[in-house]
Amino acid sequence: MHKTKPWQQITAQATLVVVSVFVLLPVWGVVYLAFDGSVKGWPIAFRLWPEQFSLAAFQHVWTKAYQAMPFLGLLRNSLLVAGGAALCSIGFGASMAYAFARYRFPGRTAGLFSLLVGAMLPPVALMTPLFILLSGLGIRPTLLGLMIVYTSFSLPFCIWNMRSAFQAVPKELEESAFLDGATSLVSFWRITLPLALPSISVAAVIAFLIGYSEFAIGWLFIDKGDRVTLAMAISAFVRGAGVLSWSNLAVLAILMSVPVVVLFIFLQRYLLRGLLFGSVEGN
Repeated sequence: MHKTKPWQQITAQATLVVVSVFVLLPVWGVVYLAFDGSVKGWPIAFRLWPEQFSLAAFQHVWTKAYQAMPFLGLLRNSLLVAGGAALCSIGFGASMAYAFARYRFPGRTAGLFSLLVGAMLPPVALMTPLFILLSGLGIRPTLLGLMIVYTSFSLPFCIWNMRSAFQAVPKELEESAFLDGATSLVSFWRITLPLALPSISVAAVIAFLIGYSEFAIGWLFIDKGDRVTLAMAISAFVRGAGVLSWSNLAVLAILMSVPVVVLFIFLQRYLLRGLLFGSVEGN
């Protein structure tokens, strides 16, 4: 067995420390700004510790995060839009992904290529047709319309991801279920879907993050303050006449990241449980 030399170990550890500092330092900068009551406008110096510890920024953002909207109102809008987009992407994409994975039909190759092109298109390319379509339906400036927009962004990726997950499930398991009298729907629901859940959950989280963090396209559809999402509120802080309070901006960024952190913690445990008890390796 090759033994690592001391200087190689020291170099590797030093590199990891430097990388960690560059990753964690900006995060800590946001945290200290949120708790530093001495910062009234632009921060003029970087500090390792808040000069004047205060929770005033948290109190202000909690009650009035954007215009007259409290933080919980913005969070509700974001969760409705992002969660709805994730559910629609998985719900509508699962059947299509399974069809592409298991069946051979005319236009299959063209359909897969179209989905691949759709996954690579920048979101702004879909802006005009979606704007016209949602305006014609009368739901353009609503949270439902914004949810449909984000679903269209994430659906092609989700279909490709779930198609690979369904292909990884051995077809022999479904055939065994057919011999026991199970229908195609029962086989899909009780065998294929549970075994593919780890990859499907990853696709769902990515679809959720697309809707949760996107803001540029959202401003083209939403025109009322009570329908603004968290990401749009943060962009409004920066795009306005200068950031009046960087502490408020830091607090909003921290509070916005909490649901994502909780989601990843839950997903980590779920994936571990799924991989241990529901994974199948093909020969």
